[in-house]
Amino acid sequence: MPQRFKVIALTVAAVFICYIDRVVISLAIIPMSEGAGWTETQKGIVLGSFYIGYMITQIWGGLLSDRIGAKIVLGVGLIVWSLFTLITPWAFYGGFAALIIARIGMGLGEGITFPAWHSLYARWVPFSERARSVALTNSAIPIGTIFGLVVTPIIILKWGWEWAFYLYGGLGFIWYIFWQRIAESSPKEDPNISSEELDFITTNAPASENASHLAFSKWRSNLPLWAITVAHFCSNYSLFVFLSWLPIFIKDGLGVPMAAVGFLAMLPHITSFLFINIGGYFADYLTNKGIQLITVRKLCNSIAFGGSGICLCLVPELESVAGIIAIMCLGNVFGGFSAGGFIVNHADIGPKHTGRLMGITNMVAALPGLVGGVLTGVILDATNSWDMVFYVVAGITFFGGVFYLLFASTEKQFD
Repeated sequence: MPQRFKVIALTVAAVFICYIDRVVISLAIIPMSEGAGWTETQKGIVLGSFYIGYMITQIWGGLLSDRIGAKIVLGVGLIVWSLFTLITPWAFYGGFAALIIARIGMGLGEGITFPAWHSLYARWVPFSERARSVALTNSAIPIGTIFGLVVTPIIILKWGWEWAFYLYGGLGFIWYIFWQRIAESSPKEDPNISSEELDFITTNAPASENASHLAFSKWRSNLPLWAITVAHFCSNYSLFVFLSWLPIFIKDGLGVPMAAVGFLAMLPHITSFLFINIGGYFADYLTNKGIQLITVRKLCNSIAFGGSGICLCLVPELESVAGIIAIMCLGNVFGGFSAGGFIVNHADIGPKHTGRLMGITNMVAALPGLVGGVLTGVILDATNSWDMVFYVVAGITFFGGVFYLLFASTEKQFD
């Protein structure tokens, strides 16, 4: 097996672990809140506090990955978030403030994940394989979410919600053993890579060197970077709101029994897994056919944001559980095409600085996790209706698609 495939496989595993650790709270919070007597707003604070830590380490995770190597940065981050996952039950019994601190600490570890692996891929993945490799790795998000939604209720019902955190947290330490033995930050550092693969990667990958300094003044007002940032923010608003609140919506909003919540909640994520990979292959196919890169990026992104936004608007118009879940799945069919849009645009405009650029956009895109999580709880307390939640998400999705369409670029901005 080529070494780059081993690196990709371990990175996919890291993102998978990242999301089972992240999604566990969205199910465990149901028995946790029942025992503690939390309001919807308090639930939103618990769900959103993770993103305080998540925002802090984004830029530093990308910067350090570009400079000293993603192997160290991603490895340390995964150990940190796994540790805080393990101690979450103890923090809960220590009081509301202790739980918030543990959630912030978990966010600090997970915040480096996406900047680190984007930096890694800029050095390991050839241009012709980039969209599909990024899509495959991003598809670990729905797969991790599906696993968490299916397995976590079983753990909760059999052993109690605490064991979900213990088991998932321990998984990260097992991953770390393989990461240390197999992965390197760049092909040039890997003693096991063949000379043919090394030549192929260094000739065709976006970056082959560590990054130099990138002044704040160079990127703060760069419009193509802001196009990615706005699209990333709007995409994550939808992702994070439903990652946290979808099980609660299915149980309380649709009246589904707890035993069936995980099954129904996983269906949109299965759709996302399938179509994010289709979207990645679609983008690489168009690119390798010679279609202008900016056309590919804007086309894929417009399909994703436009289709998803329309589907979100239709959810409040439906009454049956089957119809609502089906239209949410259709939204994820369209959303998968973002794999060829803003998600891979960082390496187009700044190959050597891919990790840092991802850190910048992902830091801003972490705000929806904090704001969206709390705002959703406030909306539900104020209106006792889910309709406004879906309309808000749809409006933000449309805005992100239009902004990217107007201002995105594939021209190098920083190298």
